[in-house]
Amino acid sequence: MGTRSTIGIQNADGTVTGIYCHWDGYLSHNGRILAENYTDEDKVRKLIGLGDISSLGPHIGNQHDFDNAPTLSCNAYGRDRGEKDVAARTLHNWRQFCAENGQEYDYLFTPGAGWQVRTYNGIYDLARALATETVE
Repeated sequence: MGTRSTIGIQNADGTVTGIYCHWDGYLSHNGRILAENYTDEDKVRKLIGLGDISSLGPHIGNQHDFDNAPTLSCNAYGRDRGEKDVAARTLHNWRQFCAENGQEYDYLFTPGAGWQVRTYNGIYDLARALATETVE
């Protein structure tokens, strides 16, 4: 069973565009990968451009066989398995995005401010949460 998460980016108009990720949504895995490897808006937008993913990797990677994914690359339902209806979704704000898509962990990148994580018990600055490991 996967630990599901969502990964989103806040747009200039306040809307949020994001995707679903099935595996390893934990702060110690997806949180750390996002904080260490997806630190600028362009790369976050490229990640979200993949649409829903099975697993997050430190590299977006290239198209590959879904069942034999490279260890360090993202495994995307659309790009790598050819699924339809898995494109990123845009909603009015993060609260609505979490309400409609909320999983165990919801990650939001705000350009100029960085990452936040929402868990069942609150919203945290991702870098601070990783440093203190207070949300797991």
